[in-house]
Amino acid sequence: MSLRNYGTAARVGFLAAAVVFGLSGCGKSHDRGALWKVVHGRCAPDAAHKPCTVYDEKDGYALLKDKTGRGQYLVIPTQKVPGVEDPVLLKPETPNYFAEAWAERGHVAQSYGFEIPDAHLSMAINSRPGRTQDQLHIHLDCLTAYARAELDKNMITETWSLVSLYGHPYRARIVPSLDPSPFRVIAADDMSIHTLVITPAKHGGFILLDDMAHVFDHGSGEELQDHECHLDDPHHKTMIMDGMDMGEHPNGMM
Repeated sequence: MSLRNYGTAARVGFLAAAVVFGLSGCGKSHDRGALWKVVHGRCAPDAAHKPCTVYDEKDGYALLKDKTGRGQYLVIPTQKVPGVEDPVLLKPETPNYFAEAWAERGHVAQSYGFEIPDAHLSMAINSRPGRTQDQLHIHLDCLTAYARAELDKNMITETWSLVSLYGHPYRARIVPSLDPSPFRVIAADDMSIHTLVITPAKHGGFILLDDMAHVFDHGSGEELQDHECHLDDPHHKTMIMDGMDMGEHPNGMM
């Protein structure tokens, strides 16, 4: 499928999904404002900004330990930004939330209690139909071993190409840095259906992955993350050597 046809098919598929699923997303029964209530209602007024690990009013973001996984963190704007679809993300003066998230990656390894190479880390933001919260949040955690292996064996360049991951067609390209913001690199007419994932490239720069929600694909790039970090967990490596690999657990995606 060409990249042009990929975009058209995804948009048509998403319209069909709207009819089938009623655009309910995967969080219909959840409080979709819970993250905003934590960051704005608890972290902002608290003298120590708890329960946030970091609350940087100057740079406009908070870092919050996610309840899912041992080392997963969320980077969340301190201003009300519903999600990937907000036009403010395309403005040059808006904080570069992906760059801020990457700068906080050391907290992930600290929470896991073991070293994690940058190449095994990732950042992901889910599409509107693929999320359960209506406050923008970037998931910062490890990649799955499968995703890392698939990306490394594909010839990804600075030109868009297609990579199939977990049966979903991601566009992939190398970007030399996180400036400009990946939101501005994508800058699609309808950003709401896009899910973005970023991880270091093998020979420098970053791999930018972009999928679009459509039928049977909610657009949750978080599927590429392993919230147990099996790639680097010494205990998991020991089980593999002993022939007792228990596999990866499903993600609890937001």
